[in-house]
Amino acid sequence: MIAFAYNTKKELKSRIGEELDYIETSFFGPEYKAEGWLTGVVSKQPDKVRNSFARVLMKDGKIRKVE
Repeated sequence: MIAFAYNTKKELKSRIGEELDYIETSFFGPEYKAEGWLTGVVSKQPDKVRNSFARVLMKDGKIRKVE
């Protein structure tokens, strides 16, 4: 599962229109996609704290929507 490297989901939402700051956590290869939906945990330390989960819509490598 990909980790969105933000302290809170609110902070992630405030970055709409910017490039995504993320941490790859999968053993099976990269999960990041520049187009489409990504689902992951919102945390700068995904192995220690699970704050919340989010879905992020990416378009042209930029954040377009956060759910």
